[in-house]
This record gives sequence, structure tokens and C-alpha cells, in this order.
Amino acid sequence: MTRQIRDVVEQYVKLVGSGPTDAIVELYAPDATVEDPIGTPVRHGHEPIREFYDVIAALDRSTTLHADTVRIAGNHAAFMFDIVTKVGDQTFTLTPIDVMEFDDEGRITTMRAYWSQDDMRIEPA
Repeated sequence: MTRQIRDVVEQYVKLVGSGPTDAIVELYAPDATVEDPIGTPVRHGHEPIREFYDVIAALDRSTTLHADTVRIAGNHAAFMFDIVTKVGDQTFTLTPIDVMEFDDEGRITTMRAYWSQDDMRIEPA
């Protein structure tokens, strides 16, 4: 299961950086939840999760997994990655810590992201 979870984490980060929303949503179990960032309303099920990821779909974005931060314990994983978006003449970089739980088929059942606006770095493009 560890290898399967690592593969899903790697695929997730790749898709958040460049993939279509539907491919991201397919990584989730049908009744999964997303709380991103922690403290915001929890999205439950594929449709609310799809709406969440649709927000970034049209952005110029890329991601990089901090591979040395991936930790897997049982059916849980925690990891850090960079997401870089470009809007106009500015580049926004965020490095969240995502914590996920997986079902027996390797689908994400919960995702919670730890970050705040204070963690956003803004630079000229």
C-alpha cells in the first residue's frame, strides 16, 4: 500500500500543477472530503471538490513535490509541495503541507491542507 499511496501523492501533485480538474477528482473516493486550507468549509463529495479545483484550472501554474518530505504511515500521507501561479505580472508561490487519508483502493478519502495567506510569496513575474 505504501507504494500505491506514494504514486497517488506524486500523481496528485503533478495534476494540481498541470492536469485537468476531472483527473484530480478521479483520485478521490466519491464521498471524500477536502479542507483546504484548514479552517475553511469542508467540501464533501466529487462535485464540491471539482468546484474547488476548477478555481485553478485556467491558471498558469506548476508544482514541485518536496520528495524528501513525503511521509506515509498506514493509510495516511503527509507531504509538502510548491504550487506556483502566474497572474498578470506577478508570481505567487505557496508551499502547503497536505495530509491525506486513503481507502483500500488507494483513493483519497480526506485531504487537509495546512497553510495561510501569510505563507504566500508574491514576486514580480
